[in-house]
Formats: sequence, C-alpha cells, structure tokens
Amino acid sequence: MTSPAASRLRPAWAGRNYTLLTAAAVVTNLGSHGALIAAAFAVLETGGDGGDVGLVAAARTLPLVLFLLIGGAVADRIPRHHVMVAANTLNFLSQGAFAVLILAGEPQLWQMMLLSALGGTGQAFFNPAAEGMLMASVTGEQAGRAFALFRFASQGATLGGAALGGVMVAVVGPGWVLALDAAAFAVAAAMRSFLDVSHIPPREPGGGLLADLRDGWQEFTGRTWLWAIVVQFSLVNAVVSAADAVYGPQVARDSLGGAGPWGLALALFGAGMAAGALLMTRWKPRRLLLVGIVCVFPFALPSAALAVPVPVTLLCVAMFVSGLSIEVFGVSWMTALHQEIPEEKLSRVSAYDWFGSVSVVPIATALAGPAEGAFGRSGALWGCAALVVVATAAVLCVRDVRNLTRRSKPVAQGAPDGESGPEPASAGGSADTEGPVGRLG
Repeated sequence: MTSPAASRLRPAWAGRNYTLLTAAAVVTNLGSHGALIAAAFAVLETGGDGGDVGLVAAARTLPLVLFLLIGGAVADRIPRHHVMVAANTLNFLSQGAFAVLILAGEPQLWQMMLLSALGGTGQAFFNPAAEGMLMASVTGEQAGRAFALFRFASQGATLGGAALGGVMVAVVGPGWVLALDAAAFAVAAAMRSFLDVSHIPPREPGGGLLADLRDGWQEFTGRTWLWAIVVQFSLVNAVVSAADAVYGPQVARDSLGGAGPWGLALALFGAGMAAGALLMTRWKPRRLLLVGIVCVFPFALPSAALAVPVPVTLLCVAMFVSGLSIEVFGVSWMTALHQEIPEEKLSRVSAYDWFGSVSVVPIATALAGPAEGAFGRSGALWGCAALVVVATAAVLCVRDVRNLTRRSKPVAQGAPDGESGPEPASAGGSADTEGPVGRLG
C-alpha cells in the first residue's frame, strides 16, 4: 500500500503500479549489472579462460531467445504480474545457487552454465510481461514522459550497478556480488506482487498457446512500421553488439591504452542514455517514429570512431552522443507501441520485438572473427557503421514510419491500426510545461 506522503511526492499521473514498476526496475538493475561482471570474474577465478566466459554468457542468451515468444503468449493469457513474480523468483533461486556455488569453491563449468541458463529462462518470461505491464500502467497523454522517466531511472541504476559491482568484485569477491543480485530479485519479486491488475479486463478464453502466438504474429506483421523497425534493429543490434563485444576491447588494447579507457567509453554511453531519457521527459515530438529513427543514425558513430581509431576523448564523445540519441528512439518506440497496440496483445507483440532484437546477436558475434580475417578490423568496423546507416535509411522509406503521429489516447482494444482517438492539437515537438527500457529491469 502506498502511503499518502509518497503519493504527494510523485506526479499525479504516476500511479501505484508505475511507481512499483520503476522502483523494482531500479532494484534489479542495481544488482544485475554488477552480477554480469561478477559472473565473468567467477569463471576466470576458477581457472576458466575467455572461451569459458563466452560459454556461460551464451548459456544465458540461448534460452532467452528460445522462450521469448512463449513468454509473451503466456503473459497475455494470465495476469502479467504473476509471470513477473514467478520469473523474479526463478532468478532469485538461480543466482542464489550460483552465489553458493562460487562461495563454496570449485564450481564446474557445466554447473555455471546451467544456472545461467535458468536465469536466461526467467528473463525470457519476464521481459514481455514487464513491458506489457509498464505500458498498461500509464495513460496515453503522459505515456512518453512516463517511459522516459522509467528509462532514466533504469539507466541510472545500470550505471550505478556496474560501478558498484566492479568495486565489490575486487573487494569482497564475485560470490557475494551474485548473492546481492539474488537478494535484489527477491526484493523486486515482493514489490511486484503488490501490483494491482483489477483495472485490466479479464482475458477472453483463447484457442491455446499456438493460437495466441499466431494472433500475436498477425498483429506484428499487420503493421508495416512495426515489423520494418524490428527488422532494422535485428541488424543494427547485431552489428553494434559485435563491434562492442569483439572489436572494441581489441582496439582499446592495441590503440587506446587498455581496459580503463574502454570502460570509460562504455560508461559515457550509459551516461548518454540517461541524458537522452532525461531529455525525453520534456520533449514530445509529434512525429515520434520519424524523430526516433533519425536519431538512430548516430548509433554508427562508435563503430566509425573505433575504425579510425580516434583518441579516447573523441571516442567518449561519440559514445555519449550515440547513447543519448538511441534513448530518444527508445522512448519514442515505447510510446508508439503503447498508443497503437491493443492492451491485451502488448506482451505478445513485445515478445516478437525482443526476439527480433536479440536473435541475430549471437550469429553476428560468432561471425565477427571471420569478418575481421576477411576485411581487417578497420574494414569490419566500417562495415558495421555502414550497415547501421543503410538499415536506418531504408526504414525511413516506409511511409507509416514517417507519418505515424503522437495521439492523446492509446488504441482501443481490438481496434484496427490507426483508430486511436483524436490527435491533440498541442502534440508538437515543443517542451512540455509540466515536467517520464532492452529495456526493463
């Protein structure tokens, strides 16, 4: 139950569900991003090498890809907060077991891979449910501001969690950082159990899981702007991930002074994302997808900077600008989904979005080495930058992307594309006078 004092401190549009979701995301992001560092060092400290670290990371990614679509269908069949709490509980148990394994000493690689896979499974069910729950927690008029503030809080927690996690790994060891992450999941599960879903209409009985997946696919493919942007980002995320995970550390080692400058550049990217989210708490562009897609072009800057390579200062500037601009897209994207997709289908559509965003990443990172051998590291990085630009320019040719405008109300349940209520006269790109996600925590 939210206290009257807390109610007075938050904006009128930030209801109980939105406040709980934001607070829980902060808690889990603080823990999870430190745990990513801890898991890698846990593998290394037990005698593993870089390949073993990659196997543990892949063990988490594979079930995330495999179960995302099922997770989206499940979250649209049963109350989303039940799915979220169950997923958080699984993450709590798997991370807790991982911590005990490390603290007890002599963990086996297969054990760490299995526990990472359980964590990825929980995330596959959590992500679509959480995105659908967040979108259902705000009104159409204030959605953009709400999503921006949510993402600002999440990005701040991500930066803090990574910094705190790195220090704690050095001071107390990776096992205790993993234990802290498990505790964060337990706290978040408890918070999310208080979400109120009484205002959400009960789901009509459907024809089964496969029928729900088919229905979600029809919703996804029936909107040109939706599938076009997801296809764009399946390529953009893949090449940017390859540049950051494979080429970036090598360039830093050979030309920038090592891990320290690279870590600083990554931190500036996170700071740029936080700044972009803060900007979007005030800015409400009328043609939200057109503005968002134009802001994807700077996402090519870090790959180009690494291809030269430029000095660390210029690389940090490129990372900050790209982080800020991609967050403008992120908020615009969530706002478009919120206003155009019927509430009862949000999680399924979100699952197809997530699937498109992550499914090609493992392939791209696997091909990064052969691409470097064929074209040279600089050539491969220029190729990454060029693919971002070409994919983004191609999406701007889609009329629905250019013309979709901000509306005052989300689409009605089951309404066809475009029937979302009257467009407000003041929904331009000027700053709002009231002064908000992946991805989600």
